[in-house]
Amino acid sequence: MKIILLGYMASGKSSIGKIVAEKYTLPFIDLDDYIEKQEGKSVSAIFKDKGEIYFRRKENECLQELLHHENNFVLSLGGGTPCYANNMQLINESVTCLSIYLQAKVATIVNRLKNEKEQRPLVANLNENDLDEFVAKHLFERSFFYNQATYKVNIDTKDIETICSEIYSLLT
Repeated sequence: MKIILLGYMASGKSSIGKIVAEKYTLPFIDLDDYIEKQEGKSVSAIFKDKGEIYFRRKENECLQELLHHENNFVLSLGGGTPCYANNMQLINESVTCLSIYLQAKVATIVNRLKNEKEQRPLVANLNENDLDEFVAKHLFERSFFYNQATYKVNIDTKDIETICSEIYSLLT
């Protein structure tokens, strides 16, 4: 089984993905890291040098490559991945994939992003009020795609162990 984690930035996809992968002795793959290795440069540099359209095409190619791979793994998607090309359709049509939306309220995400804005180029220059509005707008736009996941796990007010336990119960 390929376990695909999706959700907005700071929803814990990578942290949770690593724990779930360890529990099931599966490789963990972060799609952005995978793309960076393929391209030999950071996602930020790809956006800067080649633009978002190129990045989204590469993202779709890499996702397809991974989904057709015979081995199982836990895959953490970028926050925008489900919203472009036919990415959610590819995931949902694959009989070897199970997708999980790590769902959070705007306030939860904003709270998490406040402490790590510098590492997040999309929000690094936003003040707190603008950050709240930015996240709310993005979540609204992306919810259509996120909600196509096989399962939803709410992450608000839960510690990482509780979230992982909920995921384990979905997988058994």
